[in-house]
Amino acid sequence: MHAEFIDLRSDTVTRPTKEMLDAMMHAELGDDVFGEDPTVIALEEKAARLFGKEAGIFAPSGTMTNQMAVKLHTQPGDEVICDITSHVYNYEGGGIAYNSGCSVRLIDGDRGRFTAQDALNNINPPNDHYPHTSLVTIENTSNRGGGSYYALKEIEKIRMVCRENNLKFHLDGARIFNALAETGDKPESIGQYFDTISFCLSKGLGAPVGSILLGSKEVIKKARRIRKVMGGGMRQAGILAAAGIYALDHHITRLKEDHRRAKALGEAIKNIPVVEEILHVETNIIIFRLRKPYTSQEFVNKLMERKIKFIATGPFSVRAVTHLDFDDEMLERTVRVLKKLY
Repeated sequence: MHAEFIDLRSDTVTRPTKEMLDAMMHAELGDDVFGEDPTVIALEEKAARLFGKEAGIFAPSGTMTNQMAVKLHTQPGDEVICDITSHVYNYEGGGIAYNSGCSVRLIDGDRGRFTAQDALNNINPPNDHYPHTSLVTIENTSNRGGGSYYALKEIEKIRMVCRENNLKFHLDGARIFNALAETGDKPESIGQYFDTISFCLSKGLGAPVGSILLGSKEVIKKARRIRKVMGGGMRQAGILAAAGIYALDHHITRLKEDHRRAKALGEAIKNIPVVEEILHVETNIIIFRLRKPYTSQEFVNKLMERKIKFIATGPFSVRAVTHLDFDDEMLERTVRVLKKLY
């Protein structure tokens, strides 16, 4: 019994459900690079309608959609404003510099979030000594912030700063539906404030592959060329797009189950004697820090011996992420193990 591992390293580890696989196997296919895959077209149009945007483009990863957006909104030598913990800066292989030739202005925000005033304070003056500030990007929810999310009113304020200073505004919404599940806002309510939006189908929504970039028709037309240059042009991609359509139709409302389990897991982690601090659990990500001299790798190894996978995010910090393939029985088993770990 319990031969299988419980994998809480990320919400990217999910497998397609039987129903999702069935949708994939019966997808109508064409050549997407020729613009002829009907299932890809249907996914892009569905996603655009959802957020009130004119158009969308399907790409293999969220890293690619984020990097496409940076490239769209900047020129070499420009500067991008983002949080110091942001995925677009920390986990995309230096792509802002590599792909777009831009520097980055990092804001040390609150658990991955910054304010409109923070954004305003970090816009460079029109002086030849400084790079030209051209883009603000936020991450919602924030991965390194422990799944924290923005209030809609703060997003509106940041948008106002961008508009008044002629800056573009991009949303790294890899887990945007997790944020919306908590705020209750509609996708189109948040969509109106951004020039481009990236969201992931292969995290909380449970699809095996893919992300979407949304924007105006003109912007997405340019994005198609950038996707091609980056090697993201796929052919009969409808087999993947069908999973995305199924995810949007069936896996959004269930995200609150992941959040409930994450909060229960967080309560159990709080009571472990070697845990010094845990970030407030708001969505499906749990991040906590251990008391020295206990190390994250030691902690992770102890769990691995008991067939549970967490991930070390620093010498003394650990992360767990709930997802589609983590049910209540697994939650109970994990809590039992955590209670006896130290």
